[in-house]
Amino acid sequence: MNKAIDPALMHAAEAIGSHTGTPGSAHAGTHTESSGLDLGAYWMPFTANRQFKQAPRLMTRAAGMHYWDDQGRPILDAVAGLWCVNAGHARPRVTAAIQQQAAEMDFAPPFQMGHPKAFELATRLAQIAPEGLGKVFYANSGSEAVESALKIALAYHRVRGQGTRTRLIGRERGYHGVNFGGISVGGMVGNRKTYGLAVAGVDHLRHTHDPERNAYSVGQPLHGAELADDVERMVALHDASNIAAVIVEPVAGSTGVLVPPVGYLQRLRELCTKHGILLIFDEVITGFGRTGQPFAAQTFGVVPDMICCAKGLTNGAVPMGAVLVKDEIHDAFMTGPEHLVEFPHGYTYSGHPLACAAALGTLDTYAEEGLLTRAGEMQDYFAQAVHSLRDEPHVIDVRNMGLVGGIELAPIPGSPAMRAFNVFLDCHAQGVLIRTTGDTIALSPPLIIERSHIDQIVDTLRTALRRVA
Repeated sequence: MNKAIDPALMHAAEAIGSHTGTPGSAHAGTHTESSGLDLGAYWMPFTANRQFKQAPRLMTRAAGMHYWDDQGRPILDAVAGLWCVNAGHARPRVTAAIQQQAAEMDFAPPFQMGHPKAFELATRLAQIAPEGLGKVFYANSGSEAVESALKIALAYHRVRGQGTRTRLIGRERGYHGVNFGGISVGGMVGNRKTYGLAVAGVDHLRHTHDPERNAYSVGQPLHGAELADDVERMVALHDASNIAAVIVEPVAGSTGVLVPPVGYLQRLRELCTKHGILLIFDEVITGFGRTGQPFAAQTFGVVPDMICCAKGLTNGAVPMGAVLVKDEIHDAFMTGPEHLVEFPHGYTYSGHPLACAAALGTLDTYAEEGLLTRAGEMQDYFAQAVHSLRDEPHVIDVRNMGLVGGIELAPIPGSPAMRAFNVFLDCHAQGVLIRTTGDTIALSPPLIIERSHIDQIVDTLRTALRRVA
């Protein structure tokens, strides 16, 4: 086993290995004994590759709330795949829509051409978006949606004759994908350590995580709205005439489930409006029902100028992202000769027919089952359950909003992220899939979750936390 794994959790890895091959075999890291599958060529993303290939965790099918591994063992999905399978796995409407579209038309060029489903989907998205965000620009992922929104912001100010507005403001502990624009406005130390300077002309607001005042808050913490006044600090430093946009996640997901303090987002909106700065919400995680409304902007009662979305847009079935844009921003581009491209940006697979079909099937599923508001119905039971872990070993904070939760653990001195990773392994051995980010356990189950599933997730976590301790 990898030396970074706590020996006390060796039983968890061994249990996993018993389902997926023998970690200590001569072919560890290359083949799995059970299937003969060669693991060597695939360089896995955001994965401890060497540890994984010693004791691989292979999924072979999924339905509803569960995955099944290559030995037929069910695994309860407590993270909606990767924050994306909001309607649960293998939903019939989504599957049928993809199959029908693949047989009808596999691809349509998005430049100077179109296909009906791209327009139908844009109309459907505008109908559930916050009022005024009536235009949709397609991308293929959350990362690309962020890049597109940043470029729209820069180009918008330029076409309005304010081309000096080029500075972008992100936030510490923000995550906005993996492209250079996204890691620049993002505030993850690991990205800066690994890639150094990316896009110039970027600054950051302070993050809102304040465990001294807000630990164990149920829902929105009470303290920290004043941190939004960092916008004034940015204006004092750079002048508003040079600032294009502020981008934040309403609820920061990948850096530990950081819920905004009461009044914080409202204050951001007020200050951006005051200084003519565009406000962008990155709702790649919070979009499509995660907080109890179609978008977190509606949950918090704050309308940004743009919303970046992806993940739940197609229920994770086909890669797709989008930017929802205020009408007046779009309309500012619609000038000059009509035969010229107004906004020189896009992707080969923008509005891909299969992705549009999957998204329409997903929206139908959400509507038929009331899933875009179901988190609001389940959030009290979910909150009570996750906060019941507050007195378990090494738990130093619990955070929640809608159907997303974070359980922060005290790190093992000298071994950051090891404790949470050990909990991840133990939970997987018990048949529950969780996600960890640093030493925080993140939960974001499919919106079809029942109380019995919540009980299983929390009971499994409780057992794992005690065993790891």
